[in-house]
Amino acid sequence: MARRTPLYELHRALGARMVDFGGWDMPLSYGSQIEEHHAVRRRAGVFDVSHMGIVDLRGPDARAALAVLLANDVGKLTTPGKALYGCMLESSGGVLDDLIAYFLGPQAGFRLVVNGATRDRDLAWLKEHTRGGNLEILERSDLALLAIQGPEARERLVRQLPAEMRELALALGPFHARTLGDWFVARTGYTGEDGFEVMLPAAEAQGLWRELNAVGVSSCGLGARDTLRLEAGLNLYGQDMDTTTHPFESALGWTVALEPRERDFIGRRALEAVLEHGSARKLVGLVLEERGVMRAHQSVRVPDVGEGLVTSGTFSPTLERSIALARVPAATGAVAQVDVRGKLLQARVVRPPFVRHGADLTQ
Repeated sequence: MARRTPLYELHRALGARMVDFGGWDMPLSYGSQIEEHHAVRRRAGVFDVSHMGIVDLRGPDARAALAVLLANDVGKLTTPGKALYGCMLESSGGVLDDLIAYFLGPQAGFRLVVNGATRDRDLAWLKEHTRGGNLEILERSDLALLAIQGPEARERLVRQLPAEMRELALALGPFHARTLGDWFVARTGYTGEDGFEVMLPAAEAQGLWRELNAVGVSSCGLGARDTLRLEAGLNLYGQDMDTTTHPFESALGWTVALEPRERDFIGRRALEAVLEHGSARKLVGLVLEERGVMRAHQSVRVPDVGEGLVTSGTFSPTLERSIALARVPAATGAVAQVDVRGKLLQARVVRPPFVRHGADLTQ
């Protein structure tokens, strides 16, 4: 039986079409997926992302443990509330998961937000590689997680906060968070728009959702979340990267911190070998120049270079054309061909993101 978030009954009451997503019953849409997509690009939408894992690490050894477990460097996190994005790797350099790490403070430790489909594996990995350390690992299954995204999202969310907390929330910079009462409010997201991700007691989640609906925030499902994140050029774990791929061939080299040199994180040696010899593949953006829709697993051909594969593809509601992420030979230039239903269609190679804050970045 699939798992359910604290908002499951509300999703059903709102008429959501439910689907299995990584072992969770999740809303695909509440009506028109494209209308939900445009609501986030133009106004504000709310997503239930409570299937994602929230894990707190507390104790004297928490920082040292994460320095080994993450390819990005938590040494950068010195101010409470600051966050960074990074990957946990296998020793081979393959990506176990991508996540956000928040520094809560010297006593409170760190908070990780991991992918829903990998949360059990991630938790086991964390426990295995911190065994014997002076720290506590706590899965926060008592919390729900809502993402409120869009150009009007922050202003509409703060209306639900006590007056004395509103300016504190609005003052948060990107990739910063703050505890406000029982809520942990972070200025992060997965849509290419501004907004907040809010971790709050599970019992309060349905009430907040209905209050957001009442002030014009649209209910949005996984379908719109996927088209939004792809327009933003953001990877989806299990499609655009996994344990068979390393960060440098997944457009995630910027999340790998090789300084300081003495930090021996898991996967470091494998990545240093990749840098020494060069990566044979890279992840690029594709914009289809002809009619059709690119989808995951379609073949990509690069004349005089070799072949690749679409990892994620869709029709972009904002650009009104098909876009994709594809893993291709490192020597790929400005053009490629995609096999769409047996026809080789011309595509332009671009550097993601395709859309940011509603603007077309592909021209």
